[in-house]
Parts: sequence; structure tokens; C-alpha cells
Amino acid sequence: MYNWFECKVAFDKMGEEGLIKRTLESYLVDAMSFTDAEKRIMKEMKPFVSGEFLVTNIKRVKITDLFYNENGDKWYRCKVNLIIPDEDKGIERKSAVTMMVQASGMLEAVENLIAQMKSSLSDYEIAAVTETLLMDVFTYEPAEKD
Repeated sequence: MYNWFECKVAFDKMGEEGLIKRTLESYLVDAMSFTDAEKRIMKEMKPFVSGEFLVTNIKRVKITDLFYNENGDKWYRCKVNLIIPDEDKGIERKSAVTMMVQASGMLEAVENLIAQMKSSLSDYEIAAVTETLLMDVFTYEPAEKD
């Protein structure tokens, strides 16, 4: 099971006008703890950032599923209500889960989510789809043994 952490990283970046500007970007990291998340984001960012950078915030986020799309350049947070029948009481209850979908636009995100949910055994309803500011997602990759 994945433990996801949203990490915010601040660094200096060359702007369009040629001026150096302080930038704050968000990334999603799969890690075991807050300490591990900080270590992993620093390792992932090091090749892409020249100069100093600072991890300004780390927060745990609860994500049930992550759906990749190589053509997508944005990440969308989708709130999905799973409809679970309670046969003892004779009612249906909703269980809200969060899923992340990579897509080029909102419509594509919804289409990708629906395509992924076709294999789901339970009924569901899409409650919300929101574009995030995530720049990238880093999943856990075991280190190669020499």
C-alpha cells in the first residue's frame, strides 16, 4: 500500500523576462514517513534544480488510486463516492475516496477515470474533479543491488 505525501519545494527559477524568481512547486511522493518523504523529494529534485532549494511543507494525503496517462501533463484530484449496499439495514451508503488522474484536460480526466472504474465491482458516482498544482508524482522504486 502506498503512503502519499505532498511536498512543496521552493527554489530560484529563471523567469520569462530573464529575471530570477522564487518558485514554489508541489510534488507527490510515495514514502514511508515524513522523513523519508523529505529525503526522497530532495533526491528527486537535485538533478533538476541548480542552486539551493528548500522543502517548505510536507503533508500526508490519502489517495486510493493513481491513474497515469503518458499524454497528460496535469494531475486531477477526483472525489469518488463508492456506493455500498448495507443489506442488514436495507440501505445504500456512500464511501468517499480520492483518486488522482493524469490528463491533458478536465474532460479527458473524467473519461480516463470512467475507463479505469469500468473494472470496479461496486457502483460509484463522481462527486468532484479538480485540477491540482502538482508538477510530478514520484512512486517508490527499490534501489538496485550491486
